[in-house]
Amino acid sequence: MVEAAENRVAVYIDFDNIVISRYDEVFGRGRFMADRPRNGKAPKAVEKADPNGPEARAVVDVGAILDYATSFGSVVISRAFADWSAPANSVYSRQLVNRAVDLTQMFPTTGSYQKNGADIRLSVDVVEDMFRLPDITHVVIVAGDSDFIPLAQSCKRLGRYVVGIGVAGASSKSLAAACNEFKFYGELPGVVPAGTPPTAASETEAEPVAEKKSTSRRASKPQEASEPEPVDRNLSATELLVRALRVGQSTSDDEWLFSGGVKSQMMRMDPTFNEKSLGFKSFSDFVKSRGSQVEIAKGAPAGRIKLRETATPES
Repeated sequence: MVEAAENRVAVYIDFDNIVISRYDEVFGRGRFMADRPRNGKAPKAVEKADPNGPEARAVVDVGAILDYATSFGSVVISRAFADWSAPANSVYSRQLVNRAVDLTQMFPTTGSYQKNGADIRLSVDVVEDMFRLPDITHVVIVAGDSDFIPLAQSCKRLGRYVVGIGVAGASSKSLAAACNEFKFYGELPGVVPAGTPPTAASETEAEPVAEKKSTSRRASKPQEASEPEPVDRNLSATELLVRALRVGQSTSDDEWLFSGGVKSQMMRMDPTFNEKSLGFKSFSDFVKSRGSQVEIAKGAPAGRIKLRETATPES
């Protein structure tokens, strides 16, 4: 795991690009535009997605992107650029707001649906932030267009470490070369690759679909006050631990991680985490109680843990 508590990370997401590119990766090039109804709604394959079906793999896991970004340090800026009036994007707005992502509205200038309308606005914002906030150490650009090559090069010249995230098959090789590090979306911890059979889909990626369906049910009964579902804090903490270990192992050459680093990663992903509020005297006690998910190393050096191969948050 990257230990960099002093690092300050800025994340910029070309959301139209990632949504359309992921859909095309799963169903075939050009399918998003072909499947999209004239009324601008999201393609039915995503709108009525079965969490265990192939369409679930086309749903973008916002949490996986932001979790990976936190592995480089504390995220101090996170912005997503899109036309949020478009249903294909608005279904994600709740997830983004819950993760404190600023939604930058890109008003359409033509009648057609464009996936590259945010390029200039995103680039202008990044350059402005780099000069306004000189303490930013890492810039994460979630996009695949070659138009972002000059932006990545400029950030590197300004001394920033540039991380690119794009969808396989829709990302420029030249953009990847312009970054210090580039990761395909399907390779992020917790994301099921596009070619994986539907039965192997993870719970993490199915969450956006389930959340969207729940929203639809509430919307169909406006006369009823929507009550927040009770949260199982212990299950949430277990899920957070598993996610943090996956992210840490993906950025480390060693599968064994120091528990202190894992706790720091968990708190970057969810600042509300506190093992004492769950009834544990120490983080070590919390980890020991999750023996079905975590394996604790024996011998020196002490305090090292890793994710069990068969671990799931529900186990």
